[in-house]
Amino acid sequence: MVQLEPFQIEDWMDEWENKCEYNIAETCCSSISLNELQDLSENKTGLEIDRNQKLTYGAIRGSSPLRSNLAKLYSSKVSTPLPEDNILITNGAIAANHLVFYSLIGPGDHVVCHYPTYQQLYSVPASLGAEVDLWKAKAEAKWIPDIEDLKGLIKKNTKLLVLNNPNNPTGAVLPRSLLQQVIDLAQEHNLIILSDEVYRPAFHSIGPMDPEFPRSILSMGYDNAIATGSMSKAYALAGIRVGWIASRSRELVEKIAGTRHYTTISVSQLDEQVAAFALSYDTVHHLLSRNIQLAKTNLAILERFVIKFDDECEWVKPVAGTTAFVRFHREGKAVDSEKLCEAILEKAGVLFAPGRRCFGDEFPGYVRIGFVADTETLEKGLARLKVFMKKEFDEVPLAN
Repeated sequence: MVQLEPFQIEDWMDEWENKCEYNIAETCCSSISLNELQDLSENKTGLEIDRNQKLTYGAIRGSSPLRSNLAKLYSSKVSTPLPEDNILITNGAIAANHLVFYSLIGPGDHVVCHYPTYQQLYSVPASLGAEVDLWKAKAEAKWIPDIEDLKGLIKKNTKLLVLNNPNNPTGAVLPRSLLQQVIDLAQEHNLIILSDEVYRPAFHSIGPMDPEFPRSILSMGYDNAIATGSMSKAYALAGIRVGWIASRSRELVEKIAGTRHYTTISVSQLDEQVAAFALSYDTVHHLLSRNIQLAKTNLAILERFVIKFDDECEWVKPVAGTTAFVRFHREGKAVDSEKLCEAILEKAGVLFAPGRRCFGDEFPGYVRIGFVADTETLEKGLARLKVFMKKEFDEVPLAN
């Protein structure tokens, strides 16, 4: 019988996100409406839902317009285009990741997972009977894990390496040179790589001209790799619940497609039309520009807060994505992050996610801040937090 651990971050968000005044624990770029999406596009008549289309199950693996647009994005600046048939559409990236594990992992397998990260990426393979080890990143190394540590984790039965790039909760990226070392190791041991790229391409503090700019795992020349993504985070359209699985290995795609029949007949045709429009040439660059500029603006606001309270909090400034992992302390001693988040919620109406509860015991004092909310929400939430820090912070207990 499958035994799943409680999903701590989702339990926390389920309990509190609709009971706070200022939600800066959310990890999506500030969500947009269909009208706003239309306004961003150069195609001013394109977002017309086809009201004559019969609402059948539609294309089982995903509509051709949507998969074609995704294939174009994955084919940019590579010599071998990705065929649209190598993409499967899912109900969000969470379903995409689950399908990969459910298709490929079972008892007797060994999985190595980049950490800290979204709990699904290590708890689901463990629930399926796999042995799971964590490839741990540390703040003192700017949240970039060591390749020698990864080499030491590989076993004879290792089957899958799981990456999260850009990373949730730290906002760090695995640089290109490290990705190449990971691929070399995977080739040596014939391993599959799953790269959760749900925060790609929200690169606000590193650009494509940087030699360490991280390419998608599908652009690194290793066929035995899978990328997952969604419309939720970088594309600000969580409400349509569209995600995907992509790989250059047709064998992997077909295996996952066979499993997918047991879980997903198809994704909503209406949602697919919206996603296809958002990822079209006329729209996608304007949408990403809006979200990346929002991230840059808000990161500067959050940085000013961290600098102002540098006696009580510290961070490794995030490079990409929508989240920052901030450590709160008194005289160097970590506070109890869950008690801190509960107190901030009660006294200031502001929602953060506690690091120790949601990401592991190694992170006392840490909170995850989703800083790419709308700017007004972030500013008002941090204003409330400033008052809390001056009046209430000293009452928060230290971590055990």
